[in-house]
Amino acid sequence: MAKIMESLSTASSKAEEHRVEEASNHASADNVLETLGYTPQLMRNRSALQVAFMSFVLASIPYGLATTLYYPLVGGGPVNIIWGWVMVSAIVVFVAASLGEITSVYPTSGGVCYQTFVLAPSHYRRLASWICGWLYVVGNITITLSVNFGTTLFFISCINVFESEPGIGIFPATDWQVYLVFLGVTILCNIVSAFGNKWLPILDTAAIFWTFASLIAITCTILAIAKNGRHDTSYVFTHFESSSGWPDGWSFFVGLLHAGYATSSTGMIMSMCEEVQNPSVQVPIAMVTTIFINFIAGLLFLVPIVYVLPDIQYLINIDSVQPVPAIFLSAVGSSAAAIGLLLPLMILALLCGIGCTTAASRCTWAFARDGAIPGSNWWKTVDRNLGVPLNATVLSMTVQLILGLINFGSSAAFNAFSGVGVICLTASYAMPIAINLFTGRKQMKDAKFPLGRLGYVANVIAIAWSLLALPLFCMPSVIPVKANTVNYASVVFVAAGVISGLWYWVWGHKNYSGPPTTD
Repeated sequence: MAKIMESLSTASSKAEEHRVEEASNHASADNVLETLGYTPQLMRNRSALQVAFMSFVLASIPYGLATTLYYPLVGGGPVNIIWGWVMVSAIVVFVAASLGEITSVYPTSGGVCYQTFVLAPSHYRRLASWICGWLYVVGNITITLSVNFGTTLFFISCINVFESEPGIGIFPATDWQVYLVFLGVTILCNIVSAFGNKWLPILDTAAIFWTFASLIAITCTILAIAKNGRHDTSYVFTHFESSSGWPDGWSFFVGLLHAGYATSSTGMIMSMCEEVQNPSVQVPIAMVTTIFINFIAGLLFLVPIVYVLPDIQYLINIDSVQPVPAIFLSAVGSSAAAIGLLLPLMILALLCGIGCTTAASRCTWAFARDGAIPGSNWWKTVDRNLGVPLNATVLSMTVQLILGLINFGSSAAFNAFSGVGVICLTASYAMPIAINLFTGRKQMKDAKFPLGRLGYVANVIAIAWSLLALPLFCMPSVIPVKANTVNYASVVFVAAGVISGLWYWVWGHKNYSGPPTTD
């Protein structure tokens, strides 16, 4: 009995020490936030592991790779799928490390907007932070839109593994039906994000175990059954087959939208800095380690799929532009078995949408808090009962639903959404990294996630990737261009730029003073 009581006493003591340490971390993080000019308003309810899990969910591999598999299939087939993923993952590590180092010095939900302001020379810091902030907000909203719109198309394709006759799915889905499904998915993600905030860390934790269990099940099943046979290893890793009309080299690069889209969420986790217990350390570590976890998960998903890949021309001509359901159906030969393998990805799709919705709402709220969004006093309000920026969540959702109407004018809408999301986020990440590099990295001396001399290399690689990605993801995936293959990413990007520019000219240059820094 004495030993039992001693054990209970020890456990109680350790629990008390943990609570004290947690409270100390909260107080320290809040103090840092106050020195950066902000009053703490959100609950710090995420631990180190939970913020890493959320970062993983934002990319949601394998779902993020499933919905855009069309692009590497067109760009170069197996070589584009496998080696494009390897190449982009290797590059994005340097982007994540560069952002992580800066975030360890300036851990706010304003993310790159705040960082750009404090790093830039005083004579152009307001304009630089305005541009970066709008890129970051538009990128967060449109990448969330692309996730939810991609989920819609993916769900419809999953339903159509059941066929009314060979090659004809049971749900043809008119434009109105597509939009209504998209409407339901978007509203559901926003409801869960807003009203289930305290449960989101648990969902994120469950998601990582669900992901790897699903990957094991999918890999074992499709490779074991492989109803239409398996390709040899040479085909999987060396076969190049371009169907885009571009020259082979450029076709490969255009196909990188697949990997670029899946990794574009790298910096979105910065928006959660004010809900993390020790953001100066935990957020940078989460950003970098997630890249490695995603890389492994991506290979576990992509390599088996390429081994059982059906005819590429058949896959790229599927109307839904969602080849994965057809690949699974071909591999297992049964609609019921295919939907069983697709169900885990469908659940991951919703979890990804919820995570992106949460990050986008925090990003919108943080930029409104700095007075940069029309009606900022309304959007910067935090709901005291829910502990979330509910108004900013509604604003983000409304913009997504309006942009979703583009689908009525062009079936290339998903390409536009995913492209502009990658472009805006990539550009917004590049701005503080570039300013940090060209000002001599002077403000990184006190970083809690220091890169040291490697920082120069990481910064240069990150900027070079951005310079490549910006024009690359504005390109149509195939040429000659037709009405249904136009890439409207550049149109949406320019429209967002014009709107933000007009707002700066009308109001911003006189009234926007930037984040409330203490220097």
